[in-house]
Amino acid sequence: MPLGNLTSQFFANVYLNELDYFVKHKLKAKYYIRYVDDFVILHSSKTQLMEWMREISNFLNKKLNLELHKDKSKIISLSNGVDFVGFRNFYYFRLLRKRNIKTMRTKIKRYEKGEISQDKFNEIFQGWSAYANWANSYNLIQNIIKLLKSL
Repeated sequence: MPLGNLTSQFFANVYLNELDYFVKHKLKAKYYIRYVDDFVILHSSKTQLMEWMREISNFLNKKLNLELHKDKSKIISLSNGVDFVGFRNFYYFRLLRKRNIKTMRTKIKRYEKGEISQDKFNEIFQGWSAYANWANSYNLIQNIIKLLKSL
């Protein structure tokens, strides 16, 4: 199954349901969220998070024959922002990833050069702005609209 396919997302959710149960009911993690194969657990104690990481790793290996990604599985402070489901998430706000903003600016330049049609660019911008509205990005969106009006 190709990655990103709806059926692969569905099966990942079904297969990892056991992980959800383990984290919520066995470990009793209060702040746990998972989207397909990405998950975040919040806790004030780094020691507790390290213990849970070991327990989750063991559970995944023994019960589901899976491994945590070595480079992506890390314990970080929420004050640095957690990269999750396309945003950099902080305590009280959410920002777009920098690469997402850069990609939009690149598409604007391609539109300026005539490499992207008006209709296609409108589709791209509508999708991007709908996504961007989920973040605390009002000023960013207004600046990009201002830029587009000046073209």
